[in-house]
Parts: sequence; structure tokens; C-alpha cells
Amino acid sequence: MSKPLFPGHKDKEKVKELMLAMFAYLGEDANREGLKDTPNRVVKSWDKLYGGYLQKPEDVLTTFEEDDVIPHDQIILLKDIEFYSTCEHHLLPFVGKAHVAYIPKDKVVGISKLARIVEIYARRLQVQERIGNQVTKALMTHLNAKGASCIIESKHFCMTCRGVEKQNSVMVTSSLRGTFLEDGRTRQELMTLIRS
Repeated sequence: MSKPLFPGHKDKEKVKELMLAMFAYLGEDANREGLKDTPNRVVKSWDKLYGGYLQKPEDVLTTFEEDDVIPHDQIILLKDIEFYSTCEHHLLPFVGKAHVAYIPKDKVVGISKLARIVEIYARRLQVQERIGNQVTKALMTHLNAKGASCIIESKHFCMTCRGVEKQNSVMVTSSLRGTFLEDGRTRQELMTLIRS
């Protein structure tokens, strides 16, 4: 038997049994053509959907020592990072975009790593507020940044397809640390860059 992909996961067969119980609860025939292989497909899809549990920020945040090319007061911003996550309250998706910025002190990181850090945290059972806080904490910790910001805009399926069913609602959260939190001018410059 192959090693389990996820920490703490002991038996994929138990997960498949739970899906069969769900089909029974819904009054579905688990043996019909469209459903008979669904438990296998779902377990396989979790490798991607929840792959963030298998990574740590330090694994992707390889840094470069800052040189004279990058001033110490420069905002480095990656806008419109698309992401997909799963709400831990209803196990429904929420999708959107994140804007991630930092101000370097003595280290910089390849720009693609900002997107990867969002992916690490989004690909878990989540709430939007936590993703932003985890991203900014990782940037402050591993880059020794002067400031870090993660602003997220997303649509939550628990709002659009159940509950209040508001199709056009967008949730916005911001996590600001360091200079972005303490200095109003720096924060305003960041917001201007995001809107431009």
C-alpha cells in the first residue's frame, strides 16, 4: 500500500465509505454510471484542492540579499493573484484574487513566490481572513520585511448558492503589518497602486 499523501490520513477507503454514506443520505444510487467512480475521483482531486497542507512557506520563499538596485522604501506588489479555496464552515468553494505586497529590509524574493505563498494557504480548509494573516505573517517572518500586506477580494459559494443567495456579493479583507499598518502615507500609496 502506498504512503498516505496527507499527514494524519490513514485510509482512503474510509473516506470513500463516507462518500457512499453521503450518496445514501441523498437517496442516490452509488452504483449508477455517473457515481460509481466518484469516490475515487474525489479523493484524487483532494491532492490538488488541499495540497497546501503539504507545503510550508519556507519551502518556497527562497530569498536574495538586497542590493543597491532595490531601495529600502520600495513597495513590491503583485496584484490580481487568482486563487481557489474551500470554506471550512460549509465545505464550499470561495474564489477571488489577492494583492500581496511587502517592503524589503534586507531580503527580496522572486515575484512568483508571492503567488505561491497565497496558494499554500488557499489550498486548505480556510476562512478568508486567515489566509491574509498567514500570508503577511510568513512575509514578515521569512523575509524580515519592513511591512507586508495581503488584500483579498472573493466570492463565497456559501453566500451565492445557499443561505442568503446574493450572487454579486464580494468579501474584501486586508491584513496589514509593519509599515503598512503604522504609516498612513505608505498605506495610501499601496491602495493607489492596487487601484491603478
